[in-house]
Amino acid sequence: MRLRSFRITVEGAEAQACQSLLAAEGYRFEPEPFSARCWRLAEEPAPLGGSLASFFGLIYIQDRSSMLPPLALAPKPGESVLDMCSSPGSKTGFLCQLAGPSGFVLANEASHSRLFTLRANLRAMNFLQAGTCSFEGQALPLAPGSLACIQLDPPCSGWGTVEKHPLAAKLWQGDRIKPLVGLQRLLLHKAALLLKEGGRVVYSTCTTNSDENERQVAWAEAELGLVRDPLEPFPGFGFDEREGSQGTLRVDGEKSGAQGFYVARLVKRGATPPLPEHGGKDKGSFKGRARPRQPKASAPLQFVPRQSLACASFDPARLPDGEAAAFAGTVRFLPRASQALLPEGFVWQAAPLGRIGAGGFVPDARLRCLMPADGPRIVLEEAADLRRLLAGTSMASALAGTEASLWWRDLPLGRVALRRGRVVAAFS
Repeated sequence: MRLRSFRITVEGAEAQACQSLLAAEGYRFEPEPFSARCWRLAEEPAPLGGSLASFFGLIYIQDRSSMLPPLALAPKPGESVLDMCSSPGSKTGFLCQLAGPSGFVLANEASHSRLFTLRANLRAMNFLQAGTCSFEGQALPLAPGSLACIQLDPPCSGWGTVEKHPLAAKLWQGDRIKPLVGLQRLLLHKAALLLKEGGRVVYSTCTTNSDENERQVAWAEAELGLVRDPLEPFPGFGFDEREGSQGTLRVDGEKSGAQGFYVARLVKRGATPPLPEHGGKDKGSFKGRARPRQPKASAPLQFVPRQSLACASFDPARLPDGEAAAFAGTVRFLPRASQALLPEGFVWQAAPLGRIGAGGFVPDARLRCLMPADGPRIVLEEAADLRRLLAGTSMASALAGTEASLWWRDLPLGRVALRRGRVVAAFS
């Protein structure tokens, strides 16, 4: 059985502290050779998803093959990125780390049920540079030529996931593949239209089917003004070659200890024809996803002065460049880069900062990234004490007030309440 791979979602000294927290719970792990943010377990005393690091969004469990597309796209710090088919957020989160706090990642997910999971994961990881929306990918109402970086991981047959889903290759055979191929072409076509000249799209799938991989890339080169930008093999993986795979990467799952995967990087070097009306002959009839509801119109935003948000567990000076705005009782952060990319009337949701009402602003309990360095804090030294607090046991403290920051040693974790000096944790 393969042991899990994961990505540490915090940076610098906090990443070091996260490793210490994992080690304190008995996990042993080693670095992946292809990215300093990626790790592979050597010993898992309990399911990694139940670890304290996972609970607080400090790590994200992810198949190692799935880590490659964001590295292939390689957005620069401060760039804007579109992730066309995002849920559950594995690649979106990595893109956020690469684009950095000054960047902007727009994560689109057509399915509303999967959109909920995407938003929950991004909230846990504290990525304020992410925004989410829900459109059919081929109908995204963004301006043509507005993006330099697009990640496209479309619905596919999933043949590379047979270890987890043994029936995938049997279920998706023959004519069942045609609607998937049609949808993938529509999404590739839309991505090409949204790219600037010289912009790049990474097309990736978790299937080993050439009709959904190499032949799609060949079609995009012949029809869409895209050309492949050859990828160098990533260390730590075994790759296969097939007809037409030159310059793209086909991960051999067995050799790599990972899912079978396909990654291609394409650059826009010519004109892209308009998207055919009603999807054209390539659209097919894809029934693998629920048809999403149309996005509701946005209510008016009320911009909130940063300093009015200051409190014991929230330092507004640590916000990146952008605006705070109240929407239906929730204060959200609008990155500056989002204002340049998104057209007027575009329906999307920005990252939550907390709730606001007659009693003032209450920060999101999970918003560890904006906690003051010098505010009232509860510092725990032992993982067992943190477990007890999360299980509902209150703790005595000498602090006054109604709230404080919770830390494990030098690692910020979130906001806790103070009730007559006792510490109470409530993380949803």
